[in-house]
Amino acid sequence: MSKHFSFAAEAEDDSDVVFRDVITLALLGFIALVIILLPHINPPEKKRTEQEVAAPGNVMIEARWDDDIDADVDLWVQGPQDRPVGYSNLAGEVFNLLRDDIGFRNDVSQLNYENAYSRGIVEGEYTVNLHMYFNRADSWPVPVTVLVSTVKPSGTTRTTRQILVSEVELRRLGEELTVFNFQLDADGELVDGSVGSAPRKLVTAPTGGYNFDAYKQ
Repeated sequence: MSKHFSFAAEAEDDSDVVFRDVITLALLGFIALVIILLPHINPPEKKRTEQEVAAPGNVMIEARWDDDIDADVDLWVQGPQDRPVGYSNLAGEVFNLLRDDIGFRNDVSQLNYENAYSRGIVEGEYTVNLHMYFNRADSWPVPVTVLVSTVKPSGTTRTTRQILVSEVELRRLGEELTVFNFQLDADGELVDGSVGSAPRKLVTAPTGGYNFDAYKQ
């Protein structure tokens, strides 16, 4: 039996092929469009380096000691032509003390550190002191790391630079130690040869004196 050829059937088959090709191309185009738009719909989080993290001030001074030592180390700072700033005097014209750490008490962070920030960069001499207010752990000596950084605007960003770091030891109750004397110029640059540690008293007792008994409870 002979097989009859049908132009109508061939035309119908060609239409099916073209229809499938159009659908496939449309689907591929939609997938490509989604891939192109996906990063814009949900952009990946940009990693922020320490230099990109906005800091609240321009001269940053930080003191850090062992988290396992229940001790109250006080950071004291003094800016050019300003009064000393510490736990009993939280603000001056240049600096603010942001965190007063008294050890394990009232501390949900379980971190031992204090920090102070300046408002702007003032040309002149700066002093950084540590004071051993109380050491409930009675563990000696207490090593403390002190860092000084500057933050200067650069276009639309703020650039943080660590300019000084030192690790010192506090060895007795009531000890006051000058960690740094240094000078910054009008551009916030460290003046060559200005860094020292000549003793300078900054600690100011609160009205009524120290209440050491409160730490023994």
